[in-house]
Amino acid sequence: MEQEKKTDSRIMAILEEEERKCFDFFWKEVSESKEGFGLIRDNDVKRDMCSIASVGYGLAGLAIGVERGYVGRQEAQERAVGTLITLKERAQRVHGFFYHFLNMEDASRYGHCEVSVIDTALLLMGGLVAGEYFGGQCRQLWEEIYAEVDWEWYRCPEKNFYYMGYDEKRGHFGFWDHYAEQFIMYFLGVAAPKHPVDPSIFYDCPLYCDVYKDSGLIYHSHCGGLFVYQFSHAFLNLKGKTDRRGIDWYENSVRATRANRQYCIDNPKHLKSYHQNAWGMTACMTPHGYSGAQGALPCFGNRVNEADGTVPPCGALGSLPFCPEEVMEAVRHYASIPQLKGKYGFLDAFNLDVTPAWFSDRYIGIDKGISLLMLENYRSGLIWELTDRNSYIQTAFQRLEFKGLENLYN
Repeated sequence: MEQEKKTDSRIMAILEEEERKCFDFFWKEVSESKEGFGLIRDNDVKRDMCSIASVGYGLAGLAIGVERGYVGRQEAQERAVGTLITLKERAQRVHGFFYHFLNMEDASRYGHCEVSVIDTALLLMGGLVAGEYFGGQCRQLWEEIYAEVDWEWYRCPEKNFYYMGYDEKRGHFGFWDHYAEQFIMYFLGVAAPKHPVDPSIFYDCPLYCDVYKDSGLIYHSHCGGLFVYQFSHAFLNLKGKTDRRGIDWYENSVRATRANRQYCIDNPKHLKSYHQNAWGMTACMTPHGYSGAQGALPCFGNRVNEADGTVPPCGALGSLPFCPEEVMEAVRHYASIPQLKGKYGFLDAFNLDVTPAWFSDRYIGIDKGISLLMLENYRSGLIWELTDRNSYIQTAFQRLEFKGLENLYN
């Protein structure tokens, strides 16, 4: 709790309230049906659609709920075990991978959605955290689900990249061929007990780098959204570690966060929404629907096409461990906007560059999830500690030849 001692009481109260309300989303937006028990909604408006990534964040969040006294350990453990039983026995899978979305009531495939490698990875990481925290049947169920995932099936042998997606009409499509949120896919893949991939897949992924003003070199994503520098980092404790090339991926996220904020300060399009305390461009709801391309420089081709004035609070909150002072000033600003507050904390996003000013009508599970986990990682390091002690993650760090592992086994 050292971080909390250094934070003034007013902003600490704001962070505590937001963390509690983020947790409430995952605790309450859940199926209690026999066939779909524990499935969590993608958002609180579309009531019949579960996001498996939301389920992953929710599983990890159960440890936070117990530690913070939001729920009792027994009821949280029952939720975790029941959810994992649903995933193992009822959810539709292909070669062990889950569909991106499931029907809330019976865990069947939702619509015509794809089999998603990244969303499966987020789900598995949440289950890993729950398994480490609760142990026993929870850990056993998670290990059984993990062992059934055939990572090699999702790898393109010619390129040695993961495919982006799969469905029965197109087969595998697209590639994970640049830096993004997929680090957890490499860690889970190389350490898998039955169907692993070779560690070379991590180092064969092309990297693109650039700077924004005095940011220092940033290995950047395609669209420049902050979620790509956050999602894997919410689970993997990369601070103080470097890969065999000497790249410090934690520092890379620090630099990307500062560059995103600086871009909003510079505000080249002269939009009303952006300033030093309103930044964090990332995938989120916008006045025109959901967009995965909200981002800042640097990005692929240095094109920022969808910077339209939309500000998602999760963009800053998801970088709290990276740049705490800057994030806390942004959070203080968001807390001063009455229209941005609701039952699960900050709404997904707002935009002052449309008339009338726009505030999201919903909460998005993955956005509340990254906020929840990074709030707790900043405050206590709980998620990182649980992940660090997992034997598969320890194996992955070794097989990927990371340096700075001296404290990993303590």
